[in-house]
Amino acid sequence: MNIHDLEAFIAVVETGSVVGASARLNLTQPGVTRRIQNLEERLGTPLLDRQSKPFKPTASGREAYDYGRRLLRSFDDLKAGVAPDGEVKGEFRLGIMPYLSDAALALPLDRLRREFPKLALRITAGWSPRLMEQVAKSEVDAAALCLAEGTTPSEDLVGERLVKHSVLLVAASSLGVPKRASLEDLSRYPWVMNESGCGFRNYMRNRFEAAGLPFMVGVEALSADLRMSLIARGHGIGLITEAALSGGRWRKKVMVIESKGFTPEVQSWLVHRPPAGRLARPIALFRDALTEALKQREALKS
Repeated sequence: MNIHDLEAFIAVVETGSVVGASARLNLTQPGVTRRIQNLEERLGTPLLDRQSKPFKPTASGREAYDYGRRLLRSFDDLKAGVAPDGEVKGEFRLGIMPYLSDAALALPLDRLRREFPKLALRITAGWSPRLMEQVAKSEVDAAALCLAEGTTPSEDLVGERLVKHSVLLVAASSLGVPKRASLEDLSRYPWVMNESGCGFRNYMRNRFEAAGLPFMVGVEALSADLRMSLIARGHGIGLITEAALSGGRWRKKVMVIESKGFTPEVQSWLVHRPPAGRLARPIALFRDALTEALKQREALKS
């Protein structure tokens, strides 16, 4: 199997088009198409659904992509291992959930660029469940994400704890939620939450449904500031970290709700597939810098 044919196929899957792949690989579009055809002939099966826009892999193509990504990583590890200067090169694909993006895209990113100038960084945003899935399928090399306390990453992934974040239940006094509320009390009111796919939203729903109670999402909003604005205006109960509330402009516009036996917490993690190979040092640097940045952020807001 020709490694260049595999690179072309993977580039088309990740960019969604021959045009995007040709730009990434600095090849002509016919050259990219020819390489993919060569790979399909060798494997004896179509790898791309050419009727979809953007291109999507077939069932065989998805399996070939997963294996191919791991093969390319191993090849990059080999090149890094025998390189005379020992310099880390190639791609480093990072997934980052929105809550961590302001910390992750500042100090950690700057340190990565300074320490590994020949490493090409590719940043993807997404919710924690999706990011874990992408790491497991080798679509990203590592991901910074948050999980509800008591939830851990998949056993086939390496999960490293970063910082724990206390989460408060808040609402406008006009909504009428008791200041000391039971889970049953909370189930009577709508909630202002992230869009579907957020891991913590799934945790909340499971917690209520396990108690045989409804969990009603009144408003979905991606922006944390917009969610707090909606909560302050009485549209529902919401969640905010203790540090964010104490240092934010909403602390005098909402009240904190105490709920006996229900004190949600969020744990931030860095996850990656084992072994880390050539990316071991960049992953470790990113982990340490992100932990430092998160602790600084918590200290400033407390």
